[in-house]
Order: sequence, then C-alpha cells, then structure tokens
Amino acid sequence: VSTSHLQLATFALGTVGWILCTVSMGVVEWRVWHVDNTTIISSGIAWVGIWKVCFISYLHVSPGHKEQFCHKFSGYDSSIPHEIYAAQGLLLIAMFMGLLGLTATVFALRNVYMGITHKTLITRFFLVGGFFYISAGLCVLIPVSWNFYSVTHNQSIAFPPSYYMPSSPAAQEAGAAIPIGIVAVILLLLSGTFSLSYRFPETTNTITK
Repeated sequence: VSTSHLQLATFALGTVGWILCTVSMGVVEWRVWHVDNTTIISSGIAWVGIWKVCFISYLHVSPGHKEQFCHKFSGYDSSIPHEIYAAQGLLLIAMFMGLLGLTATVFALRNVYMGITHKTLITRFFLVGGFFYISAGLCVLIPVSWNFYSVTHNQSIAFPPSYYMPSSPAAQEAGAAIPIGIVAVILLLLSGTFSLSYRFPETTNTITK
C-alpha cells in the first residue's frame, strides 16, 4: 500500500482530467467571434463550439426580447471546417478512453488496498490505465491545438445562411473550452505517466504470481 500513493494521486488527477474533458466537449465557447453587424447578433459576439454556434439576439424571435439563438451542426456539412468535426470524434474517444483508464486504475488500487499480492495483475492494470490516460490526453490535445491555431490565425467559416452568421469575424479569440481542454490534457498525461511508473515492491516475504 505504501508504494501506491502516487497511483492514488493518479486516480484523483485522472478523474479531474476526465471531468474537464467532458466539460470542454459540452461548452460552446471554443471560439469567440466579434462581429461588426449587430442587426441579428445584437451583442456583437457569437460563440462557435464543436456541436453548435450561439449568439444573443434581440430581434430574431421577437423585437425587444433578449434570447440566445443556437444552431446545431447537423450531419456532415462541407462548410464546417474539419477541425470542428475532428474535435467531436476525438473528444468522444477521449471520454471513453479516460473512463477505461479510471476503471483499470480502480481495479488495480482495489487489489493493492485489499492486500491481494498478484504482481502481474496489478502491474498490468496500472499499465493499461496509463495507456488509456495518455491516449485520452492526446485525443484532447489534437482538437484543442487545432482549434487554437484556427483562432490565432483568425480563420473564417462559410456558414450557411440559416445560421445567421457572417463568413468571417472582425476578430476572434479563444473561448473557455480551450484552457479547460489544456488543463485536461495536462492532468491526463500526468495521470498516465504516474500510472506507468508503478513498480510492484520486491520483498522476500511477499508471494507473487
């Protein structure tokens, strides 16, 4: 038990990283667009996520009433950039892999704290957990980096007319999902590194299989 404290921290960090990965996937603020035409986008700010685009409108539904208008990305639209659809798939994979990593870590820690001295089983589950954590971290890193690159280069998106969005913003900046994703990547990669570093204690009084 005394040799697995780092792996207990692995489980805590992995849990927080997995939660942040899930949060970043649901947050719509991946890109924050500042637009000049406020006829429909009343606040002059629109949020572009990986599942939908949203903005505040006073006129779209009923004059004088403030309401958030969102348009979900449906199917595969060629006008939507590849990094958005890549983020959808990769974050879903990351969420699944992170969950598998947590499951493997829980099983290994259960054996350790219950005094089960099956060296091969415990070590393998920590290794499997580490593999899934690192894979999940990389799956988050790719869309976060790709979308951040698009933001810094102020890349435009040719939205269909039904989205009520301009094809390019006056300026854009990274939304809250980007830093959340970066923290998730750091925690997941740390969890994977710590999990892979586990070494079963070698003692003369311990029977291993």
